[in-house]
Amino acid sequence: MRAARTRLERWLEAERDQLPLWLPVSVGFGTALWFLLPAPHAWIAAMLGLAAMALAAVALGRGGRAGRAIAIAAAAAILGTGSIWWRAEHVAAPVLAAPTIASFEARVMRVDTLPARDLVRVWLRPEGRATAAGRDKTAVLPPSVCVNIATADTPAGLGVGDRLKLRARLMPPPERALPGAYDFAQTAWFLGIGATGRAFAPIERLAGDPPRDGLRARLSRHIEARLPGSAGGIASALATGDTGAIGEDDSEAMRRAGLAHLLSVSGLHITAVVGLTMLAAMRLLALSPWLALKWSLPLVAAGIAAAAAIGYTLLTGSEVPTVRSCIAALMVLAAMALGREAITLRLVATGALIVLLLWPESLAGPSFQLSFAAVTAIVALHESPQVHRWFVRRDEAAWRRWAREGGSLLLTGLVVELALMPIAAFHFHKAGVYGALANIVAIPLTTFVVMPLEALALVCDAVGAGGPFWWFCGKALALLLWLAHVTADAPGSVAMLPAMPKEAFAAMVAGGLWLALWRTRWRMLGLVPIGVGAIWTLLTPAPDLLITGDGRHIAVRTAGGDMAMLRDRAGDYTRAMLAENGGIDGEPLLLSDVQTARCSRDLCLVDRTAGGRRFRILATRSTYLVPSADLVTACAGADIVVSERRLPKNCRPRWLKLDKSALTRTGGIAITLATGRIQTVRSPGDQHPWVVAGVSRSGGGYRRAYPARGPDRGRNAADHRRGWRDRGGPSRLHGGKI
Repeated sequence: MRAARTRLERWLEAERDQLPLWLPVSVGFGTALWFLLPAPHAWIAAMLGLAAMALAAVALGRGGRAGRAIAIAAAAAILGTGSIWWRAEHVAAPVLAAPTIASFEARVMRVDTLPARDLVRVWLRPEGRATAAGRDKTAVLPPSVCVNIATADTPAGLGVGDRLKLRARLMPPPERALPGAYDFAQTAWFLGIGATGRAFAPIERLAGDPPRDGLRARLSRHIEARLPGSAGGIASALATGDTGAIGEDDSEAMRRAGLAHLLSVSGLHITAVVGLTMLAAMRLLALSPWLALKWSLPLVAAGIAAAAAIGYTLLTGSEVPTVRSCIAALMVLAAMALGREAITLRLVATGALIVLLLWPESLAGPSFQLSFAAVTAIVALHESPQVHRWFVRRDEAAWRRWAREGGSLLLTGLVVELALMPIAAFHFHKAGVYGALANIVAIPLTTFVVMPLEALALVCDAVGAGGPFWWFCGKALALLLWLAHVTADAPGSVAMLPAMPKEAFAAMVAGGLWLALWRTRWRMLGLVPIGVGAIWTLLTPAPDLLITGDGRHIAVRTAGGDMAMLRDRAGDYTRAMLAENGGIDGEPLLLSDVQTARCSRDLCLVDRTAGGRRFRILATRSTYLVPSADLVTACAGADIVVSERRLPKNCRPRWLKLDKSALTRTGGIAITLATGRIQTVRSPGDQHPWVVAGVSRSGGGYRRAYPARGPDRGRNAADHRRGWRDRGGPSRLHGGKI
């Protein structure tokens, strides 16, 4: 033990400069524990366990570096768990109880135009009482709702601060429809959104509020008028962060080609603005000999660039990814002003720590994970001594220098793609294969051609001379879209995967961090969990049966590996969700067209062979009632029965009965027939606030999903938890029954 402790201390002494990098990792670990553990008693137990670990490390560490490191890491993890718990309570807001149609007045808080979908998305703050449609009574609405309005029905010049009178169909924020799908209820909770829906015409702007547009909306419309189509949408996204004018086909091509990051204002765009502003400021200030002699022009240019970064962040809506990138840019400028090395892993770690303390919920989202994974991979790669020796600048022929710089870009792109692939596969169930090659052209094209041309065009538009620059900008954007479509249409351009096990994803993340943050040879041990997670993911069989939480939509895997949908009519989002979670690229088939299925207007019966056994699946596909005797007979001959409505007690399949009452407890379900693995959206005892909101709703108005601050907070919270337990929560599967 003494020898092992000595070796550990020597290793940590060699890695002492890297130890601070693990502080945000520890905070993130504590935050992740809160998301993974189900209830307050588990969160408290985790914090007590971490505290015990810290005390034991101090007591047994005998003042060594290992004991101090473990104690600090445990304390940071406690901070992470406590900060996300506090944040979840701090943003608590009422949630709508059930779908309703209501007429109400509201103040406009935010407006997002979506020209490609012919919609305007409006964030509203209801004022006064709302009238429920068709009933002579009032309804209480949450303090924040988000509705879609058809463009033709939107009042002209709609802007922030307007007061509207409207009628809308509202519904609670939906939970994830399938295991591994997007959970809007969680996102809405931290955004304070209590309901979503769609507004109906007519929509009246109340007197006293003249039509007006904000700078962002006016600038977006101006750009889209000069560059029609998706080119104008991309140009608008680069300038204002508004992606609504990008066509769905072009947007999908950008995603499949690995270029979607260009459409979200983040580090690349902030870097381009800061770099171009500093360059222009330095050149202009240097024209004055007095300024050049009396002032430190790099510091002045850095201050101007900082102001440009803040202004650009405000102009683009101050979204969390943009604010995160702005903070990082300001830290880089501060390091330059202090004469320190600007781009280091410590800078990345500091930025991550600030974000985790201010917005701890961002850890669970793909934006935080993708951006920090990409930056960490780039900086760690180029801090490596070997890579630095390969690509350091030197006196050599021009063609050698270009080849070296091209090799640096290609290697960086490959490393970034490898770092982002597990994250993309976990959240989106697909990852671009040729993204590294496409980004070698797309990133310089966007940074050094499109954005400067767009800036010049906007400046010259002030005197009516921006036409030539818009023409060149349009050609450059056409080239970018062509590159996206060519890459997306290439054979094997997208790798599709079904829902990735959380344990496998955690193993790959841990391995990647270990590989990136250490510097000695022990860093190579990070390849072990990365390999284990990758093999685990690839060996996890795709689900054979997907069932949404409302029981209306199911998808069955066919003998050819495709997914076949129960209903002939379904929305684009539902079709895409079933395809992605089933791990297929393209449109799902129709179950009525599958040879092994027999479908009528009311029922579908399909046979699926898996694991050497034949399974018979019965599903209802209409709202019409089937004669009870026929239904009971059909149930007896089926292994699994699925229905959106409540089935009679005499309907007893051989394995699973998934009707309305069962699916209400479990939410969406994914079943792998060969292994008998069943995944549910809802877990027993899950008391995260957005889950409690979903199960504690009652008809008529809303009930506080998570109690607001006040004297009754403890009693209300206990009442909600008691109600959850009384209803049984999502039942476990026992003996093939729910």
